Amino acid sequence: METNEYMQRLYLEAIKAMKNAIAPYSRFRVGTALLTTEHKIYTGCNIENPSLMLSECAEKVAILKAVSDGVKDIRAIMIVSDMEGYCYPCGSCRQIIYEFATDAGIFVTGKKGIRKYLIEELLPHAFKS
Repeated sequence: METNEYMQRLYLEAIKAMKNAIAPYSRFRVGTALLTTEHKIYTGCNIENPSLMLSECAEKVAILKAVSDGVKDIRAIMIVSDMEGYCYPCGSCRQIIYEFATDAGIFVTGKKGIRKYLIEELLPHAFKS
């Protein structure tokens, strides 16, 4: 699959996932789509809970779905939101990305386009066991 083709597909899948977001408190909807080395796509959306500590981020939902299916190699992660600026993963998601998608390209979107990062750029001093 060519780079532009998978980028477009990931973007569209992340937008579709964002529509499933449950965000009655923040009104901040996020969708994520990730691509495995086998070209399988997993998606996730943020899911808020009245006890905000029990809420889950879109990135974490997608990664845990993939990991629970036995996926070991995540190639790319696309993150979209309905906000104006770029949508970056929170600290907790950055650590999860570090653990399960160390070599993945991380694509964050905003009204001005898409930016690509590696996890070392977003989490330069990751917690390592």
